[in-house]
Amino acid sequence: MLTRPSPVIVPDHESRWIDTAARLAEQLAATVAADDDSGELPIGHLRAIGASGLDTAFLPVEFGGEGLSYATLASVVRMFATAHPAVAAVWLMHIGAAHGLVTMSPAPAAAYFAERLRPGDRFANALSEPAGGNHFLASQQDVEAVDGGWLLNGRKLFVSGVEAADHLLLNVRVDGAPAFFGVDRDATMSLPPIDQTMGMRATRSRTILFDGTILERSRLCGPPPADYANLITVGFASLSIGIAESAIDALVASANAKKGPAAERLADASWVKSETAMVWVELRAARLVAEQTAWLADRRDPQAMAAATEAKMLANEVAKKAAALALKVGGGGAYLARSPIQRIFRDAQAGALMAYSVPFSQEIVGGWVLAPSVPGGDGDRA
Repeated sequence: MLTRPSPVIVPDHESRWIDTAARLAEQLAATVAADDDSGELPIGHLRAIGASGLDTAFLPVEFGGEGLSYATLASVVRMFATAHPAVAAVWLMHIGAAHGLVTMSPAPAAAYFAERLRPGDRFANALSEPAGGNHFLASQQDVEAVDGGWLLNGRKLFVSGVEAADHLLLNVRVDGAPAFFGVDRDATMSLPPIDQTMGMRATRSRTILFDGTILERSRLCGPPPADYANLITVGFASLSIGIAESAIDALVASANAKKGPAAERLADASWVKSETAMVWVELRAARLVAEQTAWLADRRDPQAMAAATEAKMLANEVAKKAAALALKVGGGGAYLARSPIQRIFRDAQAGALMAYSVPFSQEIVGGWVLAPSVPGGDGDRA
């Protein structure tokens, strides 16, 4: 695919992890179609990523990691998503949950979770609730105080990779306020039958039920540092960017294929060139906004989270446009089950539905732009 230089560069001392991710991505691409067909969690790939040392490398230095940059995170997520979106999504949720628990937990619990990540334990986010929608960080589940903590009965939805999860980052409401906990998987938790999704089927995103689960006071998370950027929030846009890039690759292959001995290439058609040009430039713009978000996060700039909302919103829509154009250029053949384009098209819809959804993000970002004044002056708009 056509590329352009980026102003956001992965630090030289982290470049070996980009090479590692590239090798892993080749393995992911080899099974993406089969994993989508089966709808099973590709646990082998996830374990291979952990065994490579990449998971541990993202831990803070004080917990035995390398504190890899957000620039590297964005690059890795994009590479994985281009090859296998479901693995990219589950991995991002996993490393985001682990990193969040290590960052926000009390010191003994933080050390415990860091130690459990090293040998390959799996982490997942259990945050979404029935009717919670985009307000997944503001739990509506009240819990009862018991000796040493609180008692949770209820359910969480759309927990990607939960079948293999050993630990969960979950939220509830304690004394009327949101509270986050690190929880080990135990017998009080169960999984009802899966309601399979149309896209990113191999994420095995499903519901988990809690029946008398104890939330230990010693695992109650504190607030994150003011300049902390959540890995999932920063990496979300790159998930859709990777899907968009795979759509462009599939589009190029389809447009350059001759359908018969005398057939012309669709790549020579004026309308294909025109529509491809606009999607390509929009994809470049989305990638630049996502990279700027990573750059802000690496600078510990508090504007990183706002930029992440903008980046996700744009990238989600670009992925849908790129996949729709690939389907249009591919024609009837692209609609067949054997075509990668039909899978890419389904996968491209997922990002816009994930919180914060595109409509919700549009309302937030539009409110920022239309505000009559912004604290701190125009610098906060930039």
